[in-house]
Amino acid sequence: MRSVTELNLTAKSACGCGAAHEQLPELDARTIPHAVRHAAIFGVVDGLQPGAAFILIAPHDPLPLLGQIAERHGGDIAVEYVQRGPEAWKLKLTHA
Repeated sequence: MRSVTELNLTAKSACGCGAAHEQLPELDARTIPHAVRHAAIFGVVDGLQPGAAFILIAPHDPLPLLGQIAERHGGDIAVEYVQRGPEAWKLKLTHA
């Protein structure tokens, strides 16, 4: 099993919009092999403590993944789009 470091969870957030955002770890899903991508993201989401958050960077709008997260966690995970394409979608996922 890969560690958080190997999953490219980094301790910075830079959406490029120019606005000030709190410093959150980022998980760049584009670097995770497709066959294990959702499982790796579930591992990070499942490990979030209440009040914790991270930025997910995806190669496309991850609507199917968000549906799966909602099925697993109900309303416990809030999702906020930080950037919508064209090269990457950045979402802030927060454990309520």
